[in-house]
Amino acid sequence: MARLTAGVGSSHVPLLGVAVDQGKSGDDYFGPIFAGYEWTRAWEKAEKPDVIVLVYNDHASAFDMKIVPTFAIGCGEHYKPADEGWGPRKVPDVEGHADLAWHIAQSLILDDFDMTIINEMDVDHGLTVPLSMMFGTPDKWPCKVVPLAVNVVTYPVPSGNRCWALGEAIARAVASFPEDLNVQIWGTGGMSHQLQGPRAGLLNREWDNKFLDLLESDSDDVRWIPHIEYLRETGSEGIEMVMWLIMRGALGDSVETLHRFYHVPASNTAVGHLVLQPTS
Repeated sequence: MARLTAGVGSSHVPLLGVAVDQGKSGDDYFGPIFAGYEWTRAWEKAEKPDVIVLVYNDHASAFDMKIVPTFAIGCGEHYKPADEGWGPRKVPDVEGHADLAWHIAQSLILDDFDMTIINEMDVDHGLTVPLSMMFGTPDKWPCKVVPLAVNVVTYPVPSGNRCWALGEAIARAVASFPEDLNVQIWGTGGMSHQLQGPRAGLLNREWDNKFLDLLESDSDDVRWIPHIEYLRETGSEGIEMVMWLIMRGALGDSVETLHRFYHVPASNTAVGHLVLQPTS
């Protein structure tokens, strides 16, 4: 059977992708940020995951206001980096795991989640930046990826409780897949940031770290945080953190923290990073 062995949370700040692509990840500004991922890069090399279920949000690359799926799962064989206005990132194409993705899609739909199934799409920085942060600059990504896109751009967005429950359903789906696979689930996006309006540049270290504390705990209280609290405390784009709840919900009642990192700022965004392992 497939095994869900770990969960990873990470910001997906687009500027970090620029730093990688321009060879600036070791300079004075970016160096401290990338140093916070060194432990994970070494750990991933040792863990050798076969597949990552990568939870992210699209930034008007694959979807726009013509169609806004709440939850969409990529069931294709491969995905190219998206052109976000300045050409696609020069990173490897993302190789999918269609068999596992279709299995998860079927399991989720039979578990009463109305998933949108995507067989062809390009993937933007929301997905490729976390891969760069965790794997560096390989000629080929070292594992396959099942993209799971969440709408956190246009209201209404899914509740934290619904995201947590989706994570639980993904765990059931992975556990029922007959092939022996080492599967990780990543929740990306956030942390506190706002890109426009009078509060542009908002960062909230205290709230961000309380959120990380809750993810590390054996409590599920974090699933009940209302949207208005995310908006008030972490800015309009801080709502991306509900995607971390899909990762945490998939790990079960109890987790062990393997690595935690927090840094401000990267551009005008707080960077959070967490590696968790299920213990129950």
